[in-house]
Amino acid sequence: MYPLLQADPARAAWIEATVTELARFGEQHRAELDAANRDKQFPRELYREFGKLGYLGPLVPAAHGGLGGGVAEYVVISEEVGRHGLVSGQIAAQGQRWLLDWGTDEQKDRWLHGIATGEAVFSESISEKNAGSSFKAMAATATRDGGDWLLTGRKTHVNLGADSDVTLFYAIAEEGLTSFLVDMSLPGIQTAVTDAIGLRLIRTADVDFDQVRVPDSARLGPAGGGLQTFLSTFNISRLGNASELIGLGRRSLELGLRYATGRQVGDSMVTDFQGIQWMVADTWTALQAAALARDDAAVAHQRGEDIALRTTTAKHLAITAAERASGAAYSLTGGHGLYFDEPYTDIDSDIKVLKVAGGSAEIMRNYIARRVLKDPGHEGLA
Repeated sequence: MYPLLQADPARAAWIEATVTELARFGEQHRAELDAANRDKQFPRELYREFGKLGYLGPLVPAAHGGLGGGVAEYVVISEEVGRHGLVSGQIAAQGQRWLLDWGTDEQKDRWLHGIATGEAVFSESISEKNAGSSFKAMAATATRDGGDWLLTGRKTHVNLGADSDVTLFYAIAEEGLTSFLVDMSLPGIQTAVTDAIGLRLIRTADVDFDQVRVPDSARLGPAGGGLQTFLSTFNISRLGNASELIGLGRRSLELGLRYATGRQVGDSMVTDFQGIQWMVADTWTALQAAALARDDAAVAHQRGEDIALRTTTAKHLAITAAERASGAAYSLTGGHGLYFDEPYTDIDSDIKVLKVAGGSAEIMRNYIARRVLKDPGHEGLA
C-alpha cells in the first residue's frame, strides 16, 4: 500500500507504525464502535482519544495540537479509518484546512487546537434541501446589522451537526456567498438528529439558524468569497473521501477472503473457482489503481501543483473500486454476509454515503470530461 508515499524512508516508517497503531485501536474498541454505529451515537470519548493520539489533526502544526504533517499523512489515516471502521476525522480535517487557509489569528487561537485534539467538535453547515453541489439555489441568508451579522437558514445532511461545538455556516450575503464560524451554543440554533444509512458514527442532523447573531470577526474569508473558501478545502478533502472509500473497499475484500478461503464447497474451497479468482483479481486491481491515483495527487500537492483533476480522478476511481469490492464481498460470503450482525451491510452503506459526499460520482465524471474536452491533446493535463 501507499507505493508512491513510501519512496521517502522516514515517511515509510511512519506509515508502517500508523497502520499498526490504527489496526490495534480498531481491535481494542471494536465492540464500542459497533454499538455506537448500531445505535446512531457519536462516540465522543473515543473521538477525543483518537485526537489525543494525533489522528484528528494530520494537517495541523504541532504548535496547534496536530501532527504537523501534510496530505500524505492525511490520506494514510483516512484510508486506515475506513479499513478498520473507526470514527472518521474527515469533518475535523476539513475544518482545520479552512482555518489554516482562511482563519484569522483570533479564529485559529479559539478553535484550531481543540478541533485537532478532539476537544472541540467541528461541523459544516452547507447543504440545504434544494441546494447541494450548486450554490445558486441556496436560501440561507446573512444580513449585516451594525457590526454584526444575522444568519438565517435551514441546513441538512450536517455530519455532527447535533454534536459540534462550532460549525461553518454558508449563506448568501449582499456581496454573495459568504462563510461564518458559528459557536453552536448561540441562541437561535436548533438541531434534530437524522437517520442516515451510513457513516453513523459521525451522525447527521438538520440544523436551523433563526436570526443567529454573530460578530464580523466570525466571518471566514472575505464577504462574497465563499466559493473560494469552499474550493480551497474540498480539493484536499476529496482525497480524504477517496481514501476512506479505498479503505472500506480493502476491508470488504479482506473480510470476504478471510471467510471464503475457509469455506468448502464440495471438494473445493470457494476461492478455488476461476470465476471467483477473476473477481478477486479485478477487485484488487481496481483498489490498487485508485490508491495509485490518490498517491499521485498527494505527491503533486507536495510539489505545489494544481491537483483538482487528480483529486477528482482519484475519487472517481475510488468509488468504482469500493463498490466493486463491496459486491465481491457478498459473492465471496454468500448467505453468510446477508445479516446485520456481519459488517458487510454497514460497509456497503458507508460506501453509498461517501459516493455522494464531497461531490457525487456524476459530478466527478462531469468535471473530468470538461477538463479533457478543453484539452483534447492532453498537453495541459496531469
